[in-house]
Amino acid sequence: MNITVIKISGSVFYWKKVDGELPRLLKLFERLARRGHRLVLVTGGGETARSYISVARRLGASESILDDLGLKAARMNAELLLGGLGEMAFPTVPESLDEVAKAVLSNKIVVVGGFHPGHSTNAVGALIAERVRANLLVNATDVDGVYTADPQKVKGARKLDQITYHQLITMLQEGYMKAGTYELLDLVAIKIIERSKIRTRIVKCDPVSIEGAINDEQVGTLIVGD
Repeated sequence: MNITVIKISGSVFYWKKVDGELPRLLKLFERLARRGHRLVLVTGGGETARSYISVARRLGASESILDDLGLKAARMNAELLLGGLGEMAFPTVPESLDEVAKAVLSNKIVVVGGFHPGHSTNAVGALIAERVRANLLVNATDVDGVYTADPQKVKGARKLDQITYHQLITMLQEGYMKAGTYELLDLVAIKIIERSKIRTRIVKCDPVSIEGAINDEQVGTLIVGD
């Protein structure tokens, strides 16, 4: 089976943007599915998660409650995407790797919003790609690839066409990817990608970039072995 896992930035579900990028993404996913691509879409929590977590933190909620709120926000976004895809999608949102593996066999688009509190949806995307033996993992985010520094904060930051696992881990540990929205991948996700040698490309969350990644075009940043 030719399977692509796409982690979708939670930013596209923000209510002020929902009439912009999201409908275009839905059309892309439907078009790809009709061409025979098997897709698993993993949704981030986005602004909904950040807003609830911010309020809960000010109220003194525990970190476990904050994690749970983030998970529920991601699942809400998954349900939203599911509704937009209609009959093209598997009818329910899987809540485990086993459920995803079974849903993929349906030849429908599978939409996932996270599994357990404390696991980032980037890590969930990597775990799913590993479990279903995906041909490609696309991390569609707010920036068009991995930069030498946060491009939204550092003038002259340079985009990298390729990066190794260890370079990515070093950047993460040194804090380059923790400012604002520039958290592309976490350490757990990178380790999963490395151990199973999952072909992974980080791209801008827009239809042209995502389709380019699926077509193996030089878009975004490709993660390669050392």
